[in-house]
Amino acid sequence: MQNLTELSPNATSPKSFSVIIKVCVVIPFFCIFLCCIAVMLQIFASQRQFLDISRYILFAHMLINDTLQILSSVLLFLFVMGQVKFPLLFCVPLLFVSTGTFQNTTLILAAMSLERYVAIFYPLHRPASWRSDRIWIIILPLWFISFLFPIIEFFIEKHNPALDILSSNMLCKATVINSSPIQGLYRLAVNVLFFTVVGVIILFTYVRILLETRKLRQDRASVSKAMHTVLLHGFQLLLCMLAFTSPISETLVLHKKWPAEDVAFFNFFCFMLMPRFLSPLIYGFRDQSLRKHIGKMFHCYAHKNDTLFKY
Repeated sequence: MQNLTELSPNATSPKSFSVIIKVCVVIPFFCIFLCCIAVMLQIFASQRQFLDISRYILFAHMLINDTLQILSSVLLFLFVMGQVKFPLLFCVPLLFVSTGTFQNTTLILAAMSLERYVAIFYPLHRPASWRSDRIWIIILPLWFISFLFPIIEFFIEKHNPALDILSSNMLCKATVINSSPIQGLYRLAVNVLFFTVVGVIILFTYVRILLETRKLRQDRASVSKAMHTVLLHGFQLLLCMLAFTSPISETLVLHKKWPAEDVAFFNFFCFMLMPRFLSPLIYGFRDQSLRKHIGKMFHCYAHKNDTLFKY
């Protein structure tokens, strides 16, 4: 979690009002996001037909992944804002979840693009691993790979033997836990690798489906829809890549002499949280079947509230 962890450890003490404002900005967005995700996950749990389609299973895993990512990010944000220090034993797993889920989002996007590719080119003879009852063969390695790299990053450098994981309290930041130059270089290389590979996969599937659209005379509507879906995954990938634009924004505001903690919060909110809020919501509300069930559910909740208010 590179954007969040740049918050200055001494920034909150003289500016408690600024801290309160920042927390009051983040928490409502977080609650709204959780409500929307809870509605969509409830739809998946209650509507069996969604669990019989590989695309929706992958999307459900993306919702769970992004929920864990935002939850861990907001927790880290609150801990840094409150200057909460706690042992490595509790800090490191939280950083693993934050970093692992950040990287896992890109892999799930690649898997969803490949799923559309398989659905178009192998509609009747779909490979077994891409069927809804065996899609876990694809999903489990994604989670394993995503969490493997943060673990390697943590152990790539020898830590101070005098540092006790139970009694040594510290501010839970990636720049504190993984502070060596080699760890920073490793982190950069992994992020570049992830986004490059996923970008190539999305571009490949989009071009192949685009060429297929020109060949087909029948069922062009479904192929065109798949092409637009892959294009949306490319847009979601761009949203994820906004997390790496923080150095640019810091350079732009440097001459204005903004406080470092305000710049870090701006990067965290605009380039980390907001894309995570928007990406699953755009995909979920764009899907016609999901949108129909979401509308029904909100209508049902509104009707129940009206009934309660009458009493």
